[in-house]
Amino acid sequence: MTLEAPHRVLTSTPAVSGMPLRILRSEGVVLLAAALAAYFAGLDQPWWLVPVLLFVPDVFMVGYAKSSTAGARLYNFAHSYPAPAVLGVLAFVADQPLWQGVALVWLAHIGMDRALGYGLKYETDFKDTHLGRIGR
Repeated sequence: MTLEAPHRVLTSTPAVSGMPLRILRSEGVVLLAAALAAYFAGLDQPWWLVPVLLFVPDVFMVGYAKSSTAGARLYNFAHSYPAPAVLGVLAFVADQPLWQGVALVWLAHIGMDRALGYGLKYETDFKDTHLGRIGR
């Protein structure tokens, strides 16, 4: 006799709520503020680069033109910490302040999105995120 795990059918996309949601959104505010503070205090880069680059990661929504799966994967790549962190470290090691600035603005964008409740996407729908459904 074998015991199989019961199968569950999700009626909604899992998402964080309550106090953990408030903490995650406040972490977004902290990331936004810290990345911008580091940009303006630590780098000699022009201020106008921030508004020019701030929404560039949203270009990665283009994946949704192909499918929800491709869109979520591409969007999540651009809206998670590893890529801008690696870019920032490489730019620091190579002494490339412009690319350091790009990495900081990229991190600021992620922080801004998280603070506003735009989380990482599930493959089900653009509005389904780890921070809850957008527009609720």
